[in-house]
Amino acid sequence: MKTRNSVPALRKATASALLATLLLLGCGGGEKPADLLNQAKEALQKNDHKTAVIQLKNALQQDQQLAEARFLLARALLAGGDPAGAEVELRKAQELNYSVEQITPLLARTLLMMGQADKVIKDLANAPLATAEARADLQTSIGQAYLLQDKPQQAEAAYAAALAAQPGYAPALIGEARLKATGGDLPGALVILDRGLQDSPRLYEAWQLKGDLLQAQGDGAGAMAAYRKAVEVKPDYLAGHAAIMRQQLAENQLDAAAQQLATIKQFAANHPQTHYLTAMLAYQKKDYPAARDAILLMLRVVPDNPLGLQLAGLIEYELKAYPQAEDYLLKALPKTPELGIARRVLIASYLRDGKPAKALALIEPVLGKIDKDSNMLALAGQVFLQNGQVDKAGQYFAKAAALDPQNAGKRTSLAMVNLARGDTDTAFRDLEQVAAADPGNRADLALITAHLQRRAFDPALKAIAALEKKQPENPLVYNLRGTALLGKRDVAGARKSFEQALALNAAYFPAAANLASLDMADKKPDEAKKRFEAVVAKDPKSTQGYLALAELRSRTGGKTEEVATLINRAIAANPQEPAPRLALIGLYLGKNEVKSALAAGQDAVAALPDRPEILDAAGRAQQAAQDYNQALATYGKLAALKPDLPLPYLRMAEIEVAAKNKPAALENLRKALQVQPNSLEAQRGIMMLELDAGRTAEAIVVAKEVQKQRPKEAIGYLFEGDAQAALKNWPAAIAAYRVGLKEAGGPDVAAKLHLALASSGNLSEADSFAAGWLKENAKDTRFRFYLAGHATARKDYATAARHYRVLLEAQPENAIVLNNLAWVGAQTKDPKALEYAEKANRLVPNQPAQMDTLAVLLMDKGDTQRALELFRQALELAPQAAVIRVNYARALIKAGQKGEARKQLDEVAKLGDKFPAQAEVAELQKGL
Repeated sequence: MKTRNSVPALRKATASALLATLLLLGCGGGEKPADLLNQAKEALQKNDHKTAVIQLKNALQQDQQLAEARFLLARALLAGGDPAGAEVELRKAQELNYSVEQITPLLARTLLMMGQADKVIKDLANAPLATAEARADLQTSIGQAYLLQDKPQQAEAAYAAALAAQPGYAPALIGEARLKATGGDLPGALVILDRGLQDSPRLYEAWQLKGDLLQAQGDGAGAMAAYRKAVEVKPDYLAGHAAIMRQQLAENQLDAAAQQLATIKQFAANHPQTHYLTAMLAYQKKDYPAARDAILLMLRVVPDNPLGLQLAGLIEYELKAYPQAEDYLLKALPKTPELGIARRVLIASYLRDGKPAKALALIEPVLGKIDKDSNMLALAGQVFLQNGQVDKAGQYFAKAAALDPQNAGKRTSLAMVNLARGDTDTAFRDLEQVAAADPGNRADLALITAHLQRRAFDPALKAIAALEKKQPENPLVYNLRGTALLGKRDVAGARKSFEQALALNAAYFPAAANLASLDMADKKPDEAKKRFEAVVAKDPKSTQGYLALAELRSRTGGKTEEVATLINRAIAANPQEPAPRLALIGLYLGKNEVKSALAAGQDAVAALPDRPEILDAAGRAQQAAQDYNQALATYGKLAALKPDLPLPYLRMAEIEVAAKNKPAALENLRKALQVQPNSLEAQRGIMMLELDAGRTAEAIVVAKEVQKQRPKEAIGYLFEGDAQAALKNWPAAIAAYRVGLKEAGGPDVAAKLHLALASSGNLSEADSFAAGWLKENAKDTRFRFYLAGHATARKDYATAARHYRVLLEAQPENAIVLNNLAWVGAQTKDPKALEYAEKANRLVPNQPAQMDTLAVLLMDKGDTQRALELFRQALELAPQAAVIRVNYARALIKAGQKGEARKQLDEVAKLGDKFPAQAEVAELQKGL
């Protein structure tokens, strides 16, 4: 029966559809494009955008060259929430030579809605417009674009230009108010709005912004009243309705928000903002699949909208789809606040996904800006901990704690403050209680970090076991356990824990790095190499893996080309990451391959033109190539990009000194001080240039200013003492150092005072001071290390050896102490000198200075072949080390290889004044 009845029904439906189509064709065909255009204009006046779109498309179907229809269609599409479609129609209207006065302002608003503030500024900022209204409209959009880019000065100028074109222009006044609010002057912003609303009470956008400002000041009721007033003036004002709904969501009034959303859908069901609000509501209800569906609808229309991208990232994060979250958040990051939610969630996503290096790369650029943000400080603590930097992690956990110790909801912070104060029993008890009750891991990590910092490895292991119960699948747990077991010298247990971490995540770099370190200690570089190869096999985009392979190749004697190849693989895998590009520039600069460094710098700037660290590295390469003009231009760009940084001016001063333009150097140092009035580098530089010019009084003034700025620190007195020492005014230098020692103490001041006493000719008082200092500060290794170096410089090798032996007793595995003891031991004919040098090279292999010491000693012992090979390896690692090259030449002469010795000496001779011992080189050349 169903089959029989369905056939006539189908035929009837088909006939009806055909009839309807014929009727539609008949109606459309009977109206002229001009009539359709007029009907569309009437619909637009009534805010009936849907009807306008239909009529305009019908008109264009008959005549595609109707420029006005293209323009009006763009207006209708933009009002209906389709900026991408609006842009297409505006471009077509441009091709048809429609009025620039009308197209340009509307195009600017369209691009802003699509999140393309940069395009507005680049393409439209200088557009010549004749009418005052068009100029005011465009300049207002340009102001908004600059505001989105966090460029308040340029935004202010644009709003001023809009008001100059059309005094009292309401959107520009609103922009000025928004600008004041962005700068923190909320009362001033409200004054501007109230003035505008007094003259124009139906200015619905002003009512909405007033609501936003009242909301920011904590007046929720006043904000809601202002939002309601906005939609009362204009019932279909989407932004006003959205503001009401956002406040309802903020107050967790989900039912009211759902009703508000239903109201919005009555007049803007397909608008991108509606999809965004739908996604927000679903997200807050924790219906993440529905939230994902809604946000995808929004991003189809406005794929570059930063808020949409950010919310999409949050949704994917909650769905544990971390790679997708990363994609969205990385796109949102440059267009959202520097310390906004995109960065925070992206860092958390990297930590959860076992990519702590990426989290570190994101947190490092903002570390100087989070001192008042306890949550970001705590997040930084977690990042450093996951990267194995326990001490730094502890510092950031403590900073987070210090900001809100009285907040009952943050007992972790309070416990960390108690730790900092020394109340360890209370602190650890509180941390243990919080960690036990908290399903998250912040308290656990703070507790573990505190134990590890104090080398309390058994309590740390107990805390790690508690964290394992919460997060048994987290590789961080096992990496922390391995770290604690290493502290207890349980190498086998540590290896097992690190391997457990890698079993959970084969690309988890910290565990691989720890195992590789153990392999290197066991003299198994091939095993270490396999660790990192396994990481990049699992994660072909692992920057850390490639860079670790490069470093390992360098440490095991690899040639520059081999190391560069590995770094270039990291660049190819992650072209937008600065770390591998910086490593490549650093590699070439370290090998004195200036041309290669320049090329790497140019490539890096081309790929990442707005990264400060890349510009700095490129500038250093240009400076090394003595291309001072280009280097100055690069640092000029960095100064424009980061006007709050003293670094570019410090670098420019350094370049000007190298170019022998000391007045320009002084000017740049003063600019650095304008940016950062307490910059020690700038102050030190100014002082040295003043001394160089014979302006002693001015130099002392700088030192006195530092003393005022840092009354509890020794640095100002060090500056004053250094200034007097440069003039060989020893009594004044000694007096300054003594005040510094009294005010702040410390080994640096003690060393300066000892040197000044000795330089003044009062050796007995210097020796007496040194003996007294060491008696009171027996564990001060820095001062003793200084004394050893000072004795070496005086060729008092016996005294130097005595100090180095004391240091070696305290630090038997210190390769630097061993190397230096080997060198002075050779001068005193110590039979253990060679043994010290061998041990230094075993502990830290492939260090050119240590290889040089060992090679010299081997040569003295008659092991010529091994000595020459060590010299060659050392020079491959440090081709710019002229001292090693001279020692190598001596060894070659002794071995009878005079031709090769001549080549080495000629290379050093080319350095001229850059190598101070040219007389010795000339003497050796004469003997060939």
